[in-house]
Amino acid sequence: MRLDKFLKVSRIIKRRSVAKEIADKGRIMINDRPAKSSSNVTVGDQLEIGFGNKTMIVKVTQIIETTKKSDAAEMYEVLETRQAETFD
Repeated sequence: MRLDKFLKVSRIIKRRSVAKEIADKGRIMINDRPAKSSSNVTVGDQLEIGFGNKTMIVKVTQIIETTKKSDAAEMYEVLETRQAETFD
């Protein structure tokens, strides 16, 4: 499944166009490699997603083409969430 579609279907990112934009800016890594929106995602892949001041690392547990909101969280497991450090 394409990266942008996975992010939308799993509801990590609400809109596919936003997922595409973030990926194409180089803010998403698949298994420690920079990813484009068209990159293929498979079960077992580790995604590192940069959301401005927050970084989220998830592991893909299953691929489902369409899903209900209640089942979306079953597509991935959150391994780590980091906040960016601010210097005052």
